[in-house]
Amino acid sequence: MKLTVASTVATGIEVPWGLAFLPDQSALVSERDSTKIKRIAGGRVTEVGEVDDVDPSSEGGLLGLAVDPQYPSRPYIYAYYSAGDDNRIARLTYRDNRLSDQQVILDGIPQASIHNGGRLRFGPDGFLYAGTGDGGDRPNSQDDGSLGGKILRITTDGKAAPGNPGGRPWFSKGHRNVQGLAFDRNQLYAAEFGQNTWDELNAITSGANYGWPAAEGVEGLDGMTDPIAQWRTGDASPSGIAFAQGHVFMASLRGERLWAIPVAGGKRTGEPQAFFTNEFGRLRTVEAAPDGSLWLTTSNTDGRGDTRNGDDRILRVTISR
Repeated sequence: MKLTVASTVATGIEVPWGLAFLPDQSALVSERDSTKIKRIAGGRVTEVGEVDDVDPSSEGGLLGLAVDPQYPSRPYIYAYYSAGDDNRIARLTYRDNRLSDQQVILDGIPQASIHNGGRLRFGPDGFLYAGTGDGGDRPNSQDDGSLGGKILRITTDGKAAPGNPGGRPWFSKGHRNVQGLAFDRNQLYAAEFGQNTWDELNAITSGANYGWPAAEGVEGLDGMTDPIAQWRTGDASPSGIAFAQGHVFMASLRGERLWAIPVAGGKRTGEPQAFFTNEFGRLRTVEAAPDGSLWLTTSNTDGRGDTRNGDDRILRVTISR
């Protein structure tokens, strides 16, 4: 496999976090600290509005975005953000390139300056999946009554989706900090920050327990599900992931590289391969674009990177064999 940076889609984006494509092949991107959402179309970047009540912090702020799968007949986008006391998911109307009518559909997700999770992804079942963090409080991940340290599966009204374990809003538990979600057909994959030793790529199944805080990486503990791949934290610190051409692509912050992991049916089928190591700095989000390319965002203006001229930027990456 060969990955090539074909072009720079946009520059001057402030801490880009969420990225979601619309049916017209334009894209929306969230800026974590400014709380703005911007539209990228035809090489132009324009502001479409701000999300209210966002309280940016070290890792919190305006995070993931998702577009309603029935857009534009249901003209909604969904945003995950940190408020003063919790993390929330809101639904906003998006018409004529403007945001309006913000409505919180789910609140009470544990919030702190760290471990806020934040990725949103619609599944092929039409339900909204959200990766959360433990909010810096480890017991949340194993607490069935907490939304922290979970992957949530909810309706577009914020209710627990039918078939969830115990009728709760969450789909899986035992996570430390999930910032990457991607589907290959019905199989969900999730990227997770480790503490000091192992970052993880997990294949997610309903009701499974992924071990945190008892397990970090492959531990083989009874009743807990091991990751399908793991990395030293200095080589990864994974945020967004995307699925394309039989691979999960994983953007890495501290590792400053894009990983390609071959997978099939919830199993890893080969060794991960790294691309762009130390070329563009911290990498936050990767998304599969409608034209078959990948869009890859840097995160050098987030207070933890070395800012380069033009940062932060969105790169268009082509995939070839």
